[in-house]
Amino acid sequence: MVGTQTENLVLSATRRGGKPKPKRSALRRVGTPLLAVLVLVVLWQIVCVVFKVPYYIVPSPLEVGQSFGDNISTLLEHSVPTVIEAGAGFLVGNSIAILLAVLFVHWKAAEDALMPVAVFIQTVPIVAIAPVLVLMLGTGYAPKVVIAALISFFPTLVNMVKGLKAVEKEHLELFRLLSASRSETFWKLRVFASMPFLFSSLRITATTSVIGAIVAEWIGSQRGLGYMIIQATYNFDTPLLYATMIMASLVAVVFFSIVTIGERLVVTWSAESKM
Repeated sequence: MVGTQTENLVLSATRRGGKPKPKRSALRRVGTPLLAVLVLVVLWQIVCVVFKVPYYIVPSPLEVGQSFGDNISTLLEHSVPTVIEAGAGFLVGNSIAILLAVLFVHWKAAEDALMPVAVFIQTVPIVAIAPVLVLMLGTGYAPKVVIAALISFFPTLVNMVKGLKAVEKEHLELFRLLSASRSETFWKLRVFASMPFLFSSLRITATTSVIGAIVAEWIGSQRGLGYMIIQATYNFDTPLLYATMIMASLVAVVFFSIVTIGERLVVTWSAESKM
């Protein structure tokens, strides 16, 4: 009963925001960005040809495409450790952030004590932390996972705390009138209200975790897309450098798409998640 009333409250709150926006067709959602990318690639090729830009400074899209095709097996092989490190870091960082957010909402003293520490850790540059972690944890997966987790941690912590607190007083009063327990209030009201905030942060960290893994691979690694970026830079193989960056972007896009699909399956009451 409490859960049904909660859904009605959230739905009514959503409807108060105004008329729902009309859905865009799938063809338009996919076609518009693809068309924009195609236009940019054509402009890039024209600039390289017209101004005769040397390939070792800025390769043309055709040169990058040829390098991508020639090295596709190597790129896929080095994508595996990056995916493992980014995926593990994403799960670990977000899990810790969610647990801490729950603790902060129920224990104000913990938030006052630990939130400044979290902010301080976030302000330390990742490139400065990476060598320290490599010295402490070695050159295996561990330091890369920790760095990806650190990057994923803070956005989810901030958004989850905000989401768990984003409950209207009227709804809390209604739960008290219904004699709902503290557990029911948490699971059927606070968690329900926090889901849009959580998935917003997960979409951000899905891509930043890949960046964290690649940055970590720059130091003390013999595998991964970050390692390939360093090798291509040292060898002045600019087309391979661009091809590796494209592969890293594709990995991040896959992570982002998985989270977006998960959001549409879970946050079914949000108009934004259906767009």
